[in-house]
Amino acid sequence: MWRRRITIDDQAITDGSGITLKQSLFPNFLVTILFFLWGFAYGLLDTLNSHFQDELNITASMSSGLSAAYFGAYFLCPLTVSGWILRRFGFRVTFMTGLCVMTIGCLLFWPSGVKASFGGFCGSMFVVGAGLSTLETGADNFLAICGPPRYSEIRLNLAQGIQGVGTFVAPLLASRVFFANTVDTQQGLKNVQWVYLGVACFVALLVPLFYIAPMPEVTDADMGLQERDISETDVGPFKKQYNLFLGVWSEFCYTGAQVAVANYFINFAEEAGYSASKSSDLLAVGQGLYTFMRFVSSGLITIGVKPRYILATYLGLCFIFGVAATTTSGPTSVAMLILVLCFESACFATIFTLALRGLGHHTKRGGSMLVAAISGGAAIPPMTGAVATHTGNFHKAMAIPTAFYVLAWIFPIYANTTSSSSLPGTRVIKIETGAGGVTG
Repeated sequence: MWRRRITIDDQAITDGSGITLKQSLFPNFLVTILFFLWGFAYGLLDTLNSHFQDELNITASMSSGLSAAYFGAYFLCPLTVSGWILRRFGFRVTFMTGLCVMTIGCLLFWPSGVKASFGGFCGSMFVVGAGLSTLETGADNFLAICGPPRYSEIRLNLAQGIQGVGTFVAPLLASRVFFANTVDTQQGLKNVQWVYLGVACFVALLVPLFYIAPMPEVTDADMGLQERDISETDVGPFKKQYNLFLGVWSEFCYTGAQVAVANYFINFAEEAGYSASKSSDLLAVGQGLYTFMRFVSSGLITIGVKPRYILATYLGLCFIFGVAATTTSGPTSVAMLILVLCFESACFATIFTLALRGLGHHTKRGGSMLVAAISGGAAIPPMTGAVATHTGNFHKAMAIPTAFYVLAWIFPIYANTTSSSSLPGTRVIKIETGAGGVTG
């Protein structure tokens, strides 16, 4: 149905923005596979951080170098190469490029393991992050705009739920299989090599699949036309997209806080009195609730609960339970931190789709900025690790991500206090092309 092209004209009008729900199902399903991939990679990252501290005898702040490398790629790529590839060559080539780069990054873990080089692992993780950020530059945008606008939040939250499955499975496999019976550092590092070799093989097989699969292209001109049909006004210059800029800020703060909590959850639980294996299991419980709540949130949006209400409530609860986790001790503090993971669930996808609303021909550029905001994961975890190293207390260190939940809360406050006529994410949208309506 959709022809394969090497390049696209982003100023050309196509039928991409008007595809029906039925037409969008298969390409959206295919792209959702990618969400499982980076959920799995992210889940491994959390567990690897903890194991590297033990096996390479490094501090908590040093181990955050893995996160800094991974999420540092998110800052560089979407704003430069990845965003340009998306606008110049379209979604298909963006996906294929991201998969190829990720494959290379996974293969680089082998020589890093042979040399037992933490710097090598950080470099490998940067390349993996470059691949995944390229994939996410395409995939988050694709799910947000491929299909009827009324289902935008639902599509992305469901895909994020599948990502959560990968995040849930990865630490379980790591603790029960990859690191279950390791008796020395060399064996543990060898297991890491084999894990990433397997991931590389799987990712490489997806490249030809995305080449042959039918994939609609939605251009900036399509999105501009759709927005004019909705609002009957011009979206204005990019520098006046204040809703987007607040969304980018919120995404940066939220993602950094989320990554910090996940990275140091095991250390936090061990400090509360749990064993290393039990702490890994508790992280898996938290990630399982995180995943479950994403599907619940999709259901709430389906029955008419406004996404901006969900976002404000969830971020507020993250702050409340974060404060409770830092001010209590023992099993109670761990239970509070698990609840933080639980209510982080729908935040990313909801911030992304609300911030992207109403951008018209600025949509892809705005989406690239929102993906770049994921680089908060390179800034806030090192701050948290530095506090933990300085104080020797992971409970006190959790005050850092807790504070950033408050800063992220600025966007939903804006979304819920600005009039519906001035905030794109709150309008009721009706499109005559069969795309349906949307309530923000």
